[in-house]
Amino acid sequence: MNISKKQAPRGFFDEQEALSKLSKLKDPLEKLNQVIDFEVFRENLNAIYQKPDRKSNAGAKPFDYVLMFKILIIQRLYNLSDEQMEFQLNDRLSFKRFVGLEFNHAVPDCNTIWNFKQALSVNDNVKKLFNRFYEVLEAKKLIVSEGKMVDASFHEVPRQRNSKDENKQLKEGEVPKTWSGKKLSHKDVEARWTKKNYESFYGYKNNIKADTKSKLIDKYEVTSANVQDSQTLDKLLDEKDKGQPLHGDSAFSGQNQEATIEKFKMINKIHEKGYKNRALTEEQKANNRIKSTTRARVEHIFGFIENSMKGTWIRTIGVARATVNIGITNLVYNICRAVQLKIDMFTGEKCVQSLKRA
Repeated sequence: MNISKKQAPRGFFDEQEALSKLSKLKDPLEKLNQVIDFEVFRENLNAIYQKPDRKSNAGAKPFDYVLMFKILIIQRLYNLSDEQMEFQLNDRLSFKRFVGLEFNHAVPDCNTIWNFKQALSVNDNVKKLFNRFYEVLEAKKLIVSEGKMVDASFHEVPRQRNSKDENKQLKEGEVPKTWSGKKLSHKDVEARWTKKNYESFYGYKNNIKADTKSKLIDKYEVTSANVQDSQTLDKLLDEKDKGQPLHGDSAFSGQNQEATIEKFKMINKIHEKGYKNRALTEEQKANNRIKSTTRARVEHIFGFIENSMKGTWIRTIGVARATVNIGITNLVYNICRAVQLKIDMFTGEKCVQSLKRA
């Protein structure tokens, strides 16, 4: 078959030439590697995964922890299943280069990737990694702390086809007696249904607090989808927020929320809420519009996750694994946002102009 008149015989440097072409085409993963020093996670990864000294060197050696962690980063960036992640690592040179695999290296299979994620589902390990990168962002003075904003988004899981009686038992905190063995392993007893704007959602909720200037996520809490947004406010705020304005939609209004904001000595910029027998005045509506110019910035975060990170769909079962997925989602977002702000973690330089334009 005559493919091309310019077809050349196979050579020793075909892989290098292909990677060079990818660089010329501005491979986004190469830029990620250039800007972010993933070695900052090694100490935490060693603490999570390193086992006591083995008595024997027999058996297969584990993959490098930073390499495996970068696989989770790229997996969430493209929202791939474990099986698809294994396939793409074997198929795509750009993925191999990003994680540090040569063409002749063994590639972790889907079970290895799954097992690696399992260790993050205990002891708040995924939050430890999130907080480690947040420390880096603080050291680079990217957390401006001129204001905070809070909001939440849904992360849906495979919908359960349960009977009304089964759903009633789940709401009461009971597991139906007919569920056992293999059937129970396929049932998510911790996800919940909720409605918003007449649309039904089933799964979990990603509650975040973010920096209004840099749009970097400060803290997050994972709950089932039916938990009201404002119920996590006390966990999202901390002493470092003192004196800063707090922006949020009317879901965060109310006496309890006002008391929480006052407790942390923040400036209340939460949208005012109208009621059935007490509509908002024109002045209140005008104030809400002014507040919206800042509060709306939190939607940019969720928009990036939904569009650039290929959505919020979760394929796992149970709150522990959903927490890992959502935690990695928030971490990957912060990493991508750091690249947007052009932080040079290798030289210690920071791009102030990027923040001004943000």
